Amino acid sequence: MRKAVLVALAVALLSGCHHHKVAQNPPPPPAAPPTSPAPPAPGPAAVESGETGLASWYGHPYHGRASASGEIYDMEQMTAAHRTLAFGTVVRVYDLDNDKAVDVRINDRGPFVDGRVIDLSHAAARAIEMIGPGTARVRLEILSVPAAAGPAYFGVQVGAFRNRDNAERLRGAMEAKYGRARLVVRADTPGMWHVVVGAEPTQNGATSLADRIRSENSSITSALVVRIDSV
Repeated sequence: MRKAVLVALAVALLSGCHHHKVAQNPPPPPAAPPTSPAPPAPGPAAVESGETGLASWYGHPYHGRASASGEIYDMEQMTAAHRTLAFGTVVRVYDLDNDKAVDVRINDRGPFVDGRVIDLSHAAARAIEMIGPGTARVRLEILSVPAAAGPAYFGVQVGAFRNRDNAERLRGAMEAKYGRARLVVRADTPGMWHVVVGAEPTQNGATSLADRIRSENSSITSALVVRIDSV
């Protein structure tokens, strides 16, 4: 009898041990699948404008004066003037005669001469060895444009006068014929009144207007497409 009781107690103890839950640390979460590093953000793609023509350069007496952008012109900085590109645009200028190139930032307006496409600073002209010749055949490649350039408008410059009355007479005649004309004063040409016709949202539209002005007005000797920096 005593033996049977001992056996029963042993069975009960073993049964209690079998149902006792042992605390365990939870398994670690599965490792995140490996990811490849994010690709670098692409830089601004070079957009070749393909514009070709003559480059000229300018130094004194413009050195130290305000440029059309309002920035003080320093002829020893790598800058340039262009009639239609937004201020802050970076352009690579290729000299088609000696294969040299220079990068410049547009901060001024010009040149206001038919056939010329860009006016380089003294330093930029020296970099492509065009100081002596004064001009060079070039091709332009747009490297970057400012993010905050804003919408662009283009007009046609048909004259520049030191006498405001003369400028006003031409402005009135152009307005009567083409609907819109204005006088523009630029910081880089103090004392000059520029007559600009139209305000086209595209450069092609302004080019068409320039062609029309030339064909309809024999007295207009120059009709140059220009960017309107303030409307």
